[in-house]
Amino acid sequence: MSDQSSATATFPAGGGEMGQLIREKDWSRTLVGTPDQWQQSLKTTLNIILYSKFPKFLWWGPELICFYNDAYRPSLGEDGKHPSILGMNGKEAWPEIWPIIKPLIDQVLEGESLYFENLLVPIYRNGHIEDVYWTFSYSPTKDDFGNIAGVLVTCAETTREVLLKRNLETSERKLRLIIQQAPASIATFKGPNYVTDIANSNALALWGRKAEEVINRPILEAIPELKEQGIKALLDDVYTTGNRFSATELPVQFLRDGKLETIYVNFSYEALYDANAEIDGIIAIGHDVTNQVVAHKKIEANEEKLTMVIEASELGTYDYNIQTNKLDGSKRLHEIFGLADNEDIDHEHFVSSIHPKDLGIRKAAFERSFNDGILEYISRLILPENQVRWIEVKGKVHFDEENNPHKVLGTVRDITSERINRQKLEESEQKFRLLADSLPQHIWTADTEGNLNYFNQSVYDFSGFSPEELDREGWLAIVHPDDKEGNIKAWKNSIATGKDFLFEHRFRKYDGTYRWQLSRARPQSNQDGEIQMWVGSSTDIHDQKEFTNELERLVVERTNELAQNVKDLASMNKELQSFAYISSHDLQEPLRKIQTFSTLLLENEYENLTEDGKEHFSRMQNAARRMQALINDLLSYSRTSMSERKYEPTDLNKLIVEVKMDLKEELAQHHAVVESDELCTLNIIPFQFRQLLQNLISNSLKFAVKGREPHIEITSEKGLGSEFDLERLSPTTKYCHLRISDNGIGFDPQYSDRIFELFQRLHGKDKFQGTGIGLAIVKKIVDNHNGFIAAHGNPNEGATFDIYLPEKQ
Repeated sequence: MSDQSSATATFPAGGGEMGQLIREKDWSRTLVGTPDQWQQSLKTTLNIILYSKFPKFLWWGPELICFYNDAYRPSLGEDGKHPSILGMNGKEAWPEIWPIIKPLIDQVLEGESLYFENLLVPIYRNGHIEDVYWTFSYSPTKDDFGNIAGVLVTCAETTREVLLKRNLETSERKLRLIIQQAPASIATFKGPNYVTDIANSNALALWGRKAEEVINRPILEAIPELKEQGIKALLDDVYTTGNRFSATELPVQFLRDGKLETIYVNFSYEALYDANAEIDGIIAIGHDVTNQVVAHKKIEANEEKLTMVIEASELGTYDYNIQTNKLDGSKRLHEIFGLADNEDIDHEHFVSSIHPKDLGIRKAAFERSFNDGILEYISRLILPENQVRWIEVKGKVHFDEENNPHKVLGTVRDITSERINRQKLEESEQKFRLLADSLPQHIWTADTEGNLNYFNQSVYDFSGFSPEELDREGWLAIVHPDDKEGNIKAWKNSIATGKDFLFEHRFRKYDGTYRWQLSRARPQSNQDGEIQMWVGSSTDIHDQKEFTNELERLVVERTNELAQNVKDLASMNKELQSFAYISSHDLQEPLRKIQTFSTLLLENEYENLTEDGKEHFSRMQNAARRMQALINDLLSYSRTSMSERKYEPTDLNKLIVEVKMDLKEELAQHHAVVESDELCTLNIIPFQFRQLLQNLISNSLKFAVKGREPHIEITSEKGLGSEFDLERLSPTTKYCHLRISDNGIGFDPQYSDRIFELFQRLHGKDKFQGTGIGLAIVKKIVDNHNGFIAAHGNPNEGATFDIYLPEKQ
């Protein structure tokens, strides 16, 4: 044993209290064995731990034997684990936290280092389990063979800091709660940029901002309108000097709903200090006193208005003490009674100035006022030089504690001008009534609400009502039942809009008959344009109405006659078209026989004919051919007018190709060229439009210049009628403009309209064949399509046909 103790005493050398305890401990009784048996890696690790000034702990070996240094010793407290856990296996030494730390130790033994900050790990110390917070790291340590043999713990107890921080957070939460619940507007700003840290709901409401708009933002950036109002200078002064700033009823403008609104505030700024007694922020406490300020200003304004109203209305005021019989009056009261400012006006002078005949009125008014508290009367004043003036006296009687009249406060108003004007008005109204009663027309007046309040004598004479009966029955009693609803509607509209009233209706006469009346009424307005009354009249138009009704009856009859004539004309036109068709069709049969027999005669008897006979037969055949052409053209013209109009979307390019195929021989014979660009697609009658194109192209071939190859050009464009500058086109309708031009013989411009007439020819039949119907058919087809055609030409320069067709039929 002495040899073992001697060996133990040599390790470790030094190491403070824990080094001494290691040297003195009998390690032979432990699972780790005596120090002379320890691996060098364990000794090295223990030397590092024991000489470290930072708290360290070591678990070693499979049993996780406990070692720790002097710096760790205070964390074990008193009456606890020290020094018993030195050399003890971990599970026995730390039973209260083993479920917590054993999984962590296992991770480290696998080769992983761990770190935790402010972790709660309760331990047994000071005689009980305590909540202890640690910041620590677990690191693996290796044995002499490079295997992980233990866990090195470097730790620091942070219980005090954690609890201090928690208490600080609790205190801050309480402070924030107090601020949030405070009835005042409270906010705190941190740093020299015055970043908003706290702002309660009252402060946000005062600023007109949401929390996310101001919290953690410099207050002068969140509420930029404060920059121009001197707020920054106030904050800077408090932040730099620590001096408190306060103000009452200070006007501050805040941006609310896009507009600057002035708010009146009682507020103060005070500096906030950190732990080092340095200013690190400002607290602002305020109260919105806008309502108080506005109320004060309203009171002041009302007082000013009252003074202005009294002065403007030229009211004289008085204070009459009934018990002392003393009267105090204003400057205006002196003026009304014809006294100078320095002259006293007492009660005796007041009473003595009243007209003797009106003293009874004054006395009765005072007796009434002692019952209801209201004094009111009108009387005359007799002023010096016997000048008479009218006054209106009003007042409020005040009673003492025993309900006896004590004093009267009131006003006196000079109403002389009003009395004179009223008298003039009454005289004017009397003249108006005399004039109105002398007129045969019905004259009436109404108030601003539309209530009729006067009728002249003509109304009573016409209706047979007395004034009392008409007032009881109402003026609508004389209006025809069928006209009442329209009458009321028109009258209400005039009252609502202020527009003149004009209405035709029937009034019932005293004998039960009804006569038509034209009623008119105009509003009468004052200088400010405000309607004061309505003046109306009703004029008998019965005879004119009867004449108008008779005239309307005759117009209806004539209209019906015209409609029947149009119908008959349409029927005749239809019959005429049928006749033309049948006639032209039936005429072809005898014509064919004439042509057949003349042909047989020429073939069989030609050699037997004289030269004159041959000439006569030739002329007869030419006449028959012209007759056949005329009948065919008449038949085509008739069909153009009579055919059923079925419109179809048609590509004009395809139609041109078909026409060119139909006229292939004629085009080749004349060496003619037909050019066309990309043409419109239109809603048209296909077979009619095909005939139109064929007629125009054939016309160009027929009137070609000898020796000049015909050149026909066809183009189209679309546009609104307004773009083509033609009065006949609807400006808002979309048209297709089709142009067909040639280089033929042309025509004189003076015949531009004539060439479309039926049977019209500009050249003799000996020069150019034809019946003069081809262009008439073209125009008829254009008319069938609701279009317009125009022809332009010059002699020997060719002709151009411009056709305008609406895009939709």
